[in-house]
Amino acid sequence: MQNARNPQAPQNPQAPQNPQSIDRRRLLRAGGALGLAAAAAPLLPAPAQAAPARPGTTTTTTTITDLGPAIEQFALMSGIQVGDTVYIGSRNLTPTRLIAFHLPTRKVVATTELGTGHSVQALAADHTGRHLYAGILAKADEGRPNLFRWDLTTPEKPAVAVGRTEDRDIRELAVAPDGTVYAVGGIPGKAPALWMYDPGTGAVTKLGVPDAKATLARAVAATDTTVFFGAGSVLAGGDGASKASLYAYDRAAGTFTDVTPPEMEKDPSVRELAVIGDRLVVSTSGSTEPAKLAVMDLADLSSYTVTATAGKVVKNLTASDDRIYFASDAGLHSYARATGVVAPLDFDGPDLGEIWGLDHADGVLTVVSGYGFVGEIDVAAGTSVITDLGPAGAPVSPQTTMGIAADLRYVYVGGNNVIARHDLCTGKVVNLRAPGEAKDAEVLNGVLYTGQYSSQGMWTYDPSRDEQPHQLAEFPSEQNRPLDVCYDAVNRLLLVGVQSDTEGGGSLWTYSPAKGTKSAYINPVDSIQLVRAVATRDGVAYLGGDNPTAQGPRGTLVAFDPVAGRELWRVDLPASLTTGVAALAVHGRHLYGLTRKGGFFVVDLTIRRVVHTADHRAICPGFAAMVTSRGVVYGVSDTTLFRFDPKTFAVTAVVPGINGAWYSGPHVNADSHGRLYTMRGHHLVRVDDRPEV
Repeated sequence: MQNARNPQAPQNPQAPQNPQSIDRRRLLRAGGALGLAAAAAPLLPAPAQAAPARPGTTTTTTTITDLGPAIEQFALMSGIQVGDTVYIGSRNLTPTRLIAFHLPTRKVVATTELGTGHSVQALAADHTGRHLYAGILAKADEGRPNLFRWDLTTPEKPAVAVGRTEDRDIRELAVAPDGTVYAVGGIPGKAPALWMYDPGTGAVTKLGVPDAKATLARAVAATDTTVFFGAGSVLAGGDGASKASLYAYDRAAGTFTDVTPPEMEKDPSVRELAVIGDRLVVSTSGSTEPAKLAVMDLADLSSYTVTATAGKVVKNLTASDDRIYFASDAGLHSYARATGVVAPLDFDGPDLGEIWGLDHADGVLTVVSGYGFVGEIDVAAGTSVITDLGPAGAPVSPQTTMGIAADLRYVYVGGNNVIARHDLCTGKVVNLRAPGEAKDAEVLNGVLYTGQYSSQGMWTYDPSRDEQPHQLAEFPSEQNRPLDVCYDAVNRLLLVGVQSDTEGGGSLWTYSPAKGTKSAYINPVDSIQLVRAVATRDGVAYLGGDNPTAQGPRGTLVAFDPVAGRELWRVDLPASLTTGVAALAVHGRHLYGLTRKGGFFVVDLTIRRVVHTADHRAICPGFAAMVTSRGVVYGVSDTTLFRFDPKTFAVTAVVPGINGAWYSGPHVNADSHGRLYTMRGHHLVRVDDRPEV
């Protein structure tokens, strides 16, 4: 899928076997049922068809075959129950939208489009159950509203834009008892603020930045007198960034007070907040330690209990009279308020995957799963009912993608909680379930191997014997974001380049499919640079360093022995190229590389020196991926598929304006016949390019 690829064939490896700030029960009983909506359109794979070849100066033929939409699903990122209806926000779909899932009929009964951003992570309703507020995430500041309101008494009318926070992304919303709305989120390179929307005046006001070292805020809750702000550094950890922080904002005085429990200060971030009766419930995201759950007395915030959990994240807080329920990477759990005991919730249903909504009413937990279904769990009986949202009427549409891996029979495309399997013989597309995101992958002897975000390690899928993908190997959970996977045919190892979001730096993972052994080498570049790209030649791994923060080194190349786990040598890129390595590939004695801003370089591995540089920002304005196929190195950016001349290193556009619909950077891969697979718009395409070399 992304970045470095080894042109050598594998040698027969064998695969081893939000809450909001209100009394949630009052909210759930507010509002009325909606009428039924039409059923969703069926998901049908598009037939493959040849596209006309694009001319090139050194190409005899370039054939582009459209394989249809890469991934189709109703992907989601938020959910909240109001009365007998669950409202769900979309993820990485265009346009962004909300749907209403009616529990009594188990049908989607209303939809509304928001039209800006890529995902809806934040939902909150007012105490009357009439107004639903939604906050969106965007990849760039569009200068447009990011806060919307939907009148649930007239769901046939569209949601309306009501305001804009300057932090771009809204990660969480809360509505105080008087109807005032509070929002938190963030924007890269800027400490997050607390924002207020006044429905009476329509004004959006910045109330201040309580934690100047935080990089993201994902938690907010509000009472009549106080707003609670939870933040930390999840996406840009390392030196200088704060850990979990909790502040109380006095609505009358307009002042912030740090009320973070000391037991939580080692965790990267406060993940969620909920006002439940006379208590504030606080959860964290963990890293080197498990995530924690705190219950604080609203009348005296110095009076609290803190409990460690078994997972690395605690979120989606809801409660019954005596228990607090939450979701984590380890599934659903309950916390007994009387005893402080945390226990897993047993029920007869399937794996719930990544949970984005959890509510409790009348003995039933309603779960919104990233797998695209709503689960209703009877807590006492331990039974469940699962409803897939697509057949229930949710609009199924193409999603932006994560990565691509291919052999001669199947092409796999990663998305949110799904890996789409395209059968090249029949044209059939099957959505496989895998939690989180398959950021990158390789296919070896028909078996798929993925690097799975977040903190999921490596997963695998053998189409000859597996119904669904399953976890293959765990790695240190703080090394949570695998970015690049390639195969070392000499040492028969899978190599994975990784980023640590919370601690800074990164790692190299190795895994032997034949032996089932693994290793993790932490910070092989340095304590600041992650490993964004991996390539291999003659049993040596070449690691490309990057640094997402504004401070410290970036753009270091390290030659690494993946068996002995030691550095062999390193090269720092010229100053004009030190924007961080985006992609690497090897051809012959040359290591090709692209930086995150279109810089191109070639290293002669025999003399360990940069021998060529160029500026390719015109066709590669940002992130990129590379692959070696048929004796040529190809690259793909957000805009263009291109190739490099193996003698002169000159670049030629193969498919201008390819404009793939990527979520986390472009990808390209090749099958054993040398045909390339990448994205054109939301469609998967095969490119058969035959240059004269």
